[in-house]
Amino acid sequence: MVARYVVSPNGGRRAHRDITSALAEAARRGRAALIEIEPGHYEETLTVHGETRLVAVGGPGSVMVTRLRGAVLDSFAPVVVQGLVLLGRGADVVGCHTGKLTLEHTEIRAHDGVAVHARPGTSLTLRDSTVLHGRVLLAGADGLVERCRFTDAADNALAVIDGGRLSLVGSRIEGSRLHAVRVSGGSARMERCVLTRTGMAAIFADARAELAVADCLVESVEAEGIGFVEQSRGSVDRTRIVDARSGIAVASGAEPVVRDCVITACRDTGLDVNNGGRGRFEKCEITRAGNVAVLVTKGGAPEVHDCRVADGKVGVAVTDGGRGRFTRIDIRDLTSAALRVHDEATAVFEYATVERCPSGLETRGNGGTQAEVTDSVMRNVAMAAVTALEQTWVTLRRVTVERAALAFGAGEEAQLLLHDCEAAAVTTGGVSSFGSARVLARNLTVTGSDGLGVFASNTARLEIEGATLVDCAVSGASFVDDSGGRLEGCSVTGTGKLGALHNGQADLAGLNTALPVIEKAVRTEPGPTVVHHHYEGPVFNSPVHDVQLAWRNIHAVQHRATNEDGTHT
Repeated sequence: MVARYVVSPNGGRRAHRDITSALAEAARRGRAALIEIEPGHYEETLTVHGETRLVAVGGPGSVMVTRLRGAVLDSFAPVVVQGLVLLGRGADVVGCHTGKLTLEHTEIRAHDGVAVHARPGTSLTLRDSTVLHGRVLLAGADGLVERCRFTDAADNALAVIDGGRLSLVGSRIEGSRLHAVRVSGGSARMERCVLTRTGMAAIFADARAELAVADCLVESVEAEGIGFVEQSRGSVDRTRIVDARSGIAVASGAEPVVRDCVITACRDTGLDVNNGGRGRFEKCEITRAGNVAVLVTKGGAPEVHDCRVADGKVGVAVTDGGRGRFTRIDIRDLTSAALRVHDEATAVFEYATVERCPSGLETRGNGGTQAEVTDSVMRNVAMAAVTALEQTWVTLRRVTVERAALAFGAGEEAQLLLHDCEAAAVTTGGVSSFGSARVLARNLTVTGSDGLGVFASNTARLEIEGATLVDCAVSGASFVDDSGGRLEGCSVTGTGKLGALHNGQADLAGLNTALPVIEKAVRTEPGPTVVHHHYEGPVFNSPVHDVQLAWRNIHAVQHRATNEDGTHT
């Protein structure tokens, strides 16, 4: 049977004036004890060695137990605490040394240090409780936390270390100076939680931790919403991250699976996979990223599938040796490039859709920089849909461009390979090769260009087999400067002015057209003055003259005057 004890600060018949004396009597009798505590303020340290239930009979908050210095409650047996307020400083306010400790409708205030410390081999349950200022530490212990609130922790609100295991359900954590939840060499499962206003990553897994997050909200975070590092594993499902520096960051061999998440209004990046991070990201929505929606860099190598990117600056950027595979990515309404592959990075894009962006794919770097795009569509692109620069290699298979300034362009020493690609309703042209770049195209279709179908300039090469060029207003094909190339099995039809304009250095034997073909040593003529605003500097898809440029300026003022002789200043 359970022995019952009553504690009252005013004493009374068969009542103890303090909790310690009731605990001492219960220990002497050696039976399970129920200690009912009347409302009041008790200044003492509680040490519990036998199976005990401590209950505030006046309801939650009616009993306050305090200690100016040192522990308030040390548990060495199965203990249940209901409705108490435990306040301490300078040490662990509550310590679970052996057995199981359950805190229900309890408030723990730790002005410094640890609020609750569960040691190896113990079990801690926190239910419908509040923790102020301090942290809950599971060091090799099991923990269940349900419907609790953690406020203004001076450190991490919850820390799971050294093989500890945590289940966190329906709780709110706010104002932690470091992390809301840190899992280091342990495991944690979180469901239906709200985490806000943390000084570092809201949820952080390191040292091969296992972390599963589902149906949570993370908002207003100074650093990452969720971070996986140091070969950590786990999953994030149906979670919303708002107003973090980065939504989810993965590094140093970590490899989570992220599904059905919404990441919005992040100040820098939505997904940041770097320094050997990996992972699989599925059916996520990333909107309003301040810099890059998906950033892969420095050996990061994720797989990203069925995701949507909208209303930000750059869509996907793979840089500095990063690698990535992206399938069924929908990118819309950005203010900069949809896709970037720079500086020895490699990326594969399959079934991508790009719409209403200034540019589609941009590549830049040495020959180790490679991009492949397959079965994709780019629509309503203000500048070039695809631009390959420097020494990069780009391969496009079954890519369709509709309504762009330029569909496909390669410059400097880049290599661009096109297989079964189409361009329609372009203003400048379908394919451009400039600088000393080389473009190889097979089964190309260009329809309705306001300018040229395909063209080469400078010393570039343009080699095309099986092209259909329809209704190209100026010319189906154009080779100027010292450029060269070959057209085989190609046709130019429609209402354009010329079938081809060339410099005599291109082999046009395989061109079939009823429109005029003019051979002439052509130098490119000066074009109109054009000002392009570009985030990292200018990109030219063909020679330009009399150009004025402004970038990285808040305001640009342009003046142009016409002299009496017709020249401009």
